[in-house]
Amino acid sequence: METYGSQRVAALVGETPRTWTTIGLCFVVALLEGMDLQAAGIAAAGMKAEFGLDASTLGAVFSAGILGLLPGAFGGGWLADRIGRKWVLIGAVALFGLFSIATAYAWDLYSLLVARFMTGVGLGAALPNLIALSSEAAGPRLRGTAVSLMYCGVPLGAALAALVGMAGFASGWKAVFYVGGVAPLLVAPLLALCLPESAAFREQQGAAVARPTIWQGLFRDSAAVPTLLLWIAYFFTLLVVYMLVNWLPSLLVGQGFSAAQAGQVLFALQIGGTLGSLALGSLLDRWRPLALIALTYAGILAALAGLGLSSRFPSMLVAGFVAGFFVVGGQLVLYALAPQFYPTGIRATGVGSAVAVGRLGAMSGPLVAGQMLAMGYGATGVILGAAPGILVAAAAVSFLLVRRRAA
Repeated sequence: METYGSQRVAALVGETPRTWTTIGLCFVVALLEGMDLQAAGIAAAGMKAEFGLDASTLGAVFSAGILGLLPGAFGGGWLADRIGRKWVLIGAVALFGLFSIATAYAWDLYSLLVARFMTGVGLGAALPNLIALSSEAAGPRLRGTAVSLMYCGVPLGAALAALVGMAGFASGWKAVFYVGGVAPLLVAPLLALCLPESAAFREQQGAAVARPTIWQGLFRDSAAVPTLLLWIAYFFTLLVVYMLVNWLPSLLVGQGFSAAQAGQVLFALQIGGTLGSLALGSLLDRWRPLALIALTYAGILAALAGLGLSSRFPSMLVAGFVAGFFVVGGQLVLYALAPQFYPTGIRATGVGSAVAVGRLGAMSGPLVAGQMLAMGYGATGVILGAAPGILVAAAAVSFLLVRRRAA
């Protein structure tokens, strides 16, 4: 007997060949994005040694890339609603590929910060278009499954980057940026040849309907409350995601684990994230969203407790896997929910604005962690200190869903 998940995937593939092509190519881009997002964490030890960085300055390097995600996400979404999702995505892929290579050629702290910032701009512009293309290719009935199939490429790409670190390339830190730069430049021409433009976007262009302004689309006609609640949920959820992605290897070493063990925990986290993206995204098309949100954020809190309190390596491996499953999977749930609150003409802008605000949280996470470590709170204090933010995010998205049901 077929499982529910396999039935959903079969139904999705059966939609049209264009649907499968779109999701497959978006998955490849998400894979590359995940590799680059994890690359800074993998290369942290090498960059720290070469440029003489302390914990606080290294946090600034992490946050420079995340800061670039902010204008990238908002600008990429805004442009996509005007000139199309496909070409903005291609430009974004080329941009983050070029500046990933530029990271390897940085000659001082300031050139390193600029290279990471511009890489972040490209990565940020790609994500709202990946979400819009995947969700519009599948339609409302299978939107969660489509976005989850696409987005599982991000933690899988991060797991590949973790494998590079486990193989011993962390000391030669430039290698991960060369790989993360050349691959997108090879994929960009493939997207130009094979990626179909969103049918929903083309239909809207052909209909010549009045296009709402950003203000009208995000804050008028009862859109203000959903927009603000999505922003709050994105901010605090991504704060935790990027705190773990960037600082977890260093935090684990600070707790007494070896670098090899830290790499294995990071790999377990990303594999958990891949499976969590698939599982939770599929459940989003089946369960009541409120029940799924409750499960997801309860799982995040349990995982944070496990990471902060585990003292033995096997239990830390389990905690890392659970953290990936719910933290990365929970991020996917937010990405799949956001398109449901915006019409086609403002969808990429709405998703992009939520992603951009989430990047503020993502930028804050590494900075806060770096400052807490510099102040002597220790690894356990940093990890457990993320719990209040998760409670705020859970409350915001739960209220949003309750409000929608009541309406």
